Amino acid sequence: QVQLAESGGGVVQTGDSLSLSCATSGRVFASYAVGWFRQGPTKDREFVASISWINLNEFYAEGAKGRFTIARDLATNTVTLQMTNLKTEDTGVYYCAAMGPTGNVYQASGYAYWGQGTHVTVSS
Repeated sequence: QVQLAESGGGVVQTGDSLSLSCATSGRVFASYAVGWFRQGPTKDREFVASISWINLNEFYAEGAKGRFTIARDLATNTVTLQMTNLKTEDTGVYYCAAMGPTGNVYQASGYAYWGQGTHVTVSS
């Protein structure tokens, strides 16, 4: 089992920055990657970014490239998502998720464990 707890959401304005954190515990070392998904008010859950647990390879959605950075703190096993130049379309509930040992990092179906989510609202 893997436990995930997100924090850091809030209300910001366009162009602002925000950092999300995902505290991990349990057998997260057995996961291929830990990532972030988001679900907007009228959208399906979509991939944002992910990082492989061992090699720290980073994966990003096209809209996140150049604006978001995912990282893993090796000391605390916390996964952070640093978001800059936020846009209104970044609004949504952001979920931290951990994969099983294999799968597609870009698809929600590849992730076996999910946090409760943290809300991010970007206003214009």
